[in-house]
Amino acid sequence: MARVFPKLTATGVQATTYLLGIALFSISFLVFLNSSISFVVTDVIGQKKHVGDAVGTLGFADELLALVACPLWGLLSDRIGVRTVAVIGYCIVGVSLVCLVQSTNVYPELLLGRLGFSLGGAACSTMVTAVLPAMVAKRPEESGKQDAEEQTTANGHASRLRDEERPSRTGSIGHATSASVSSELTITQTRFASRSRTRHEDPESGEPAKKDSADSASGTSQLAGLVGFFTGAGALLALAVFLPLPAHFQDNGQSRPQSVQTSFYIVGAIAVCVAVFIFFGLRNLPGESGKSISALWHTPYDESTNTDQEGHLHITLTPAPSYLSLVTEAVKLGFTDQSIGLGYLGGFVARASSVGISLFIPLFVNAYFVRNGLCTSNPDNLTDIKENCKRAYTLASALTGIAETAALICAPLFGWLGGKVVSGRSEWPLMGAAAIGVGGYIAFGFLRNPDAFHGEGGQWAFIAVILIGISQIGSIVCSLGLLGRGINGGASERAVGEQSKAEPSSTTTPGQTGAIEGDEVAPLLPSSSAKYDGDEDGKKGDRSHLKGSIAGVYSFAGGAGILLLTKLGGALFDSWTPGAPFFMLAIFNAILLIAVAVVGGGSAIRAKRKEDADLLAA
Repeated sequence: MARVFPKLTATGVQATTYLLGIALFSISFLVFLNSSISFVVTDVIGQKKHVGDAVGTLGFADELLALVACPLWGLLSDRIGVRTVAVIGYCIVGVSLVCLVQSTNVYPELLLGRLGFSLGGAACSTMVTAVLPAMVAKRPEESGKQDAEEQTTANGHASRLRDEERPSRTGSIGHATSASVSSELTITQTRFASRSRTRHEDPESGEPAKKDSADSASGTSQLAGLVGFFTGAGALLALAVFLPLPAHFQDNGQSRPQSVQTSFYIVGAIAVCVAVFIFFGLRNLPGESGKSISALWHTPYDESTNTDQEGHLHITLTPAPSYLSLVTEAVKLGFTDQSIGLGYLGGFVARASSVGISLFIPLFVNAYFVRNGLCTSNPDNLTDIKENCKRAYTLASALTGIAETAALICAPLFGWLGGKVVSGRSEWPLMGAAAIGVGGYIAFGFLRNPDAFHGEGGQWAFIAVILIGISQIGSIVCSLGLLGRGINGGASERAVGEQSKAEPSSTTTPGQTGAIEGDEVAPLLPSSSAKYDGDEDGKKGDRSHLKGSIAGVYSFAGGAGILLLTKLGGALFDSWTPGAPFFMLAIFNAILLIAVAVVGGGSAIRAKRKEDADLLAA
């Protein structure tokens, strides 16, 4: 996998585990449970009345708990590691699936089982975001080696300057000391440029090291495209493999309650197997060294190493930030870093869009059939629609299948686009996804005939759901890519920018301030610790310690989008028009579109002005 995807710094086993373990099954078990929970109520427990109300209450409780659990799991992963949280999450999911079919009543037994599943599912979905930056993060030994080489180069320049300025030991007393060829008066622009190569310039090609940052962010965007693809494939796996299990066991002679229970046992066992797979496959993940369960009761310390101008190493141990400070900083970054802020907003829209596809498209289709007298009842949940209006269920399944297929096809495309434009404005693909979403949701909300197979105008339903699927996966992939860029790439770019401001360019003249002014024997290259100067926690731009917290806030934003759409959109669906949830989603996408245009456009204008100013200065 690492050879196929060269920008990854994780091993092939780790990348495979991430895609085939965490990403593939992140929502697979949730899709299975949401589609089969009504059978647990009717067949296992035996409740025949108010099934829709029970299923709705269980789903609402699930989302409410997940809204709180996602940030907490993210915070916890910053202390004990993303692998540990993912393993715990899938184990909880497996145990909860077994306990659910042991329930004898809806309240409290089935409710407690569903809350347990929500707790584990929140950990699984949050780790999809938290593990992504680790796939392209530099390993500590690589970073340390690079810093050591840079410091050695810097000290070498300083040592050579000292040797050149000392009087020759072999010269006679009567002769004057020969002038240094590297003195301030003889430094030329060419010589200074050759000696002032820093960490942001490749010593062989002369290319800015900002390219390394761009490569890292590009790798994150492309990997996010694969994550979106495997996440969608996981949903199809649940629909194609997990959901048919009860019917298969009934054909082999089991009763309906037994077939449902056996299916839950098998899917629960698969969840535990996924946890074992993750436990072994994500060992030694980059950026996860030093994190363990013991951090829960021992105060962890962050170790930082600084090198002074004389080459002496100074190691400083500082207590790790508290849980409250971690989540506060993650939330604050949403307002101070445009990549992370747009990532949060994209997650809000993406998760709400998933509800629009899985819940409101079937309800919209069913409302059309009831309104036109094609169905005799008005069921309030998907299972009743399947039983009482099979034609509506078939059409809804076809439309949602088309949307998900379009999403699967376009997931790698959005990842590729994010990687291609990362050196420019990587927000633009997200803007495109939002624009497509505005058109798709408005078109679907105004449909008079969603039956794409019969009647006049039904072909527009095909186009609308394709646009909806493309918009949803674009929001997912682009928001994940932006978060990865904010955690890994953005920090490097800022570090390069800050350091370049502090150093003279290759056109610096002897009279200007810079490394050549003042003490002539000062190293032309700053020490590796310079990139951390001025930061209150000693980690300027380093956000790897926040990836779990950022992932938690991202999942929280998505959960808020789901709750808002399901409650408000559902109420407007009943009281106003069946197209109301889709109009809400169009508004969400319009807000995202405007945000990207304002933030990305403003950054482009500032970059253009800076480029013009640099040209004038040169």
